[in-house]
Amino acid sequence: MTDRLEVQRLIAAPPSDIFRVLADPHGHVAIDATGMLQDATGDPVRAAGDTFVVHMDREALNDFPLGKYDVTVSIRDFDQDRLISWTVLGRIRPQIGHVYGYRLEPHPDGTLVTSFYDWTDIDAHWREAGVFPVVSELALRATLGILDRTVRRGYPRPSTHG
Repeated sequence: MTDRLEVQRLIAAPPSDIFRVLADPHGHVAIDATGMLQDATGDPVRAAGDTFVVHMDREALNDFPLGKYDVTVSIRDFDQDRLISWTVLGRIRPQIGHVYGYRLEPHPDGTLVTSFYDWTDIDAHWREAGVFPVVSELALRATLGILDRTVRRGYPRPSTHG
């Protein structure tokens, strides 16, 4: 059994167009296939250590009755147009420690996008709870499909948000 999921998709767009969606808090909401991400607050990230808030609704997964809550996304890796990863900081203690991210590789037909979800270093409390992976491989694949569609349609950053 692995503690990491990775899925790939070739997207017919340059890495910069894709990365623009991934660095924008509202881009995360736009491409989420789980239905948990409802809205976001914050500016596009530019470096490791940057953060933004995501307004969540766990009822979309129907696994734990957490209802609506906020989490802080904390950027771990940031390599413009190549790699972005983050961990999620929330109210629950101990913090979980799982990592999400995307690796972008130029390809003659666009960009090979790898989405990953890693729970290798989660806190022992959560490992013992046996709830990982929270997000399935199918959800990661669906998110890549939505990312592809979003980029091809010309991702717009909404003008009314804070």
